[in-house]
Amino acid sequence: MKKYAALLAAVCLALSVSACGSSSSSTSGSASGSAAGSASASGSEASSSAASSSEGTAERTTFTVGFDAEYPPYGYMDDNGDYTGFDLELAQAVCDMEGWELVKTPVNWDSKDMELSSGSIDCIWNGFTMNGREDQYTFSMPYVDNSQVMVVADNAGIDTLADLADKTVGVQAASAALTLLQDDGEEGQKALADTFAALQEFPDYNSAFVELQAGSIDAVAMDIGVANYQLKTRGEGFKIIEEPLNTEQYAIGFKKGNTELCDIVNKDLKELTDNGTVAQLAEKYEISDLVCLKAE
Repeated sequence: MKKYAALLAAVCLALSVSACGSSSSSTSGSASGSAAGSASASGSEASSSAASSSEGTAERTTFTVGFDAEYPPYGYMDDNGDYTGFDLELAQAVCDMEGWELVKTPVNWDSKDMELSSGSIDCIWNGFTMNGREDQYTFSMPYVDNSQVMVVADNAGIDTLADLADKTVGVQAASAALTLLQDDGEEGQKALADTFAALQEFPDYNSAFVELQAGSIDAVAMDIGVANYQLKTRGEGFKIIEEPLNTEQYAIGFKKGNTELCDIVNKDLKELTDNGTVAQLAEKYEISDLVCLKAE
């Protein structure tokens, strides 16, 4: 009996060890399978993310334009509360051709580069001066010939740039006009700015004009297209000094290296020029004399 009991005990022990080994293997196999599954899922997510981030223009459904919402006639809010302007309507025409949805994204002009580099916007399209910035962006073909000018009150006794000595001049922060007045190079106007009593920065030109109208500042440096619009909408009381600060051109600024998207927009701009859309919009916004895109 003892022999049978001992034999039975040995068999049970062997079975127990075998079961434990099987359970351990099963758990290990399950964990291994789970890890493999996680790795597979992780790889799948990475592939999906990579596919998403490498999505080309062929899969594009939206086109996000960053613009200054207080920069008429290129981009602004109309009386109905809608964003419009020459640049935004032209961007819409491009989207209509490509089957994209236009996403109009107002940006703080100080933050435009951050918005572009982060991918929050696809381009900066709103009276954006390309001169002197060629190494920072991939630019479209130029579409507007612009100049920087000074706007003053009619009765201020300021008729030339030299008359601005000891005067307070307003300018938009991060604008081409500000860059020009801080540039001591051959094309810059720092020497002129050094004669001012002060150069005061504003977040937008509407704010600058309020101060000009109140007499808190003596002049505003700005783009001629914007200056013409402001004089037209504000009525009498202001004038543009005939001598410009400089001449320059507007273009659409894409993130440096994004030639694929830039090429598509350039192709569309050419077609919109040839079919008369650009000329119609230029006439609507009264900038026909500034637009440099000409039909062939």
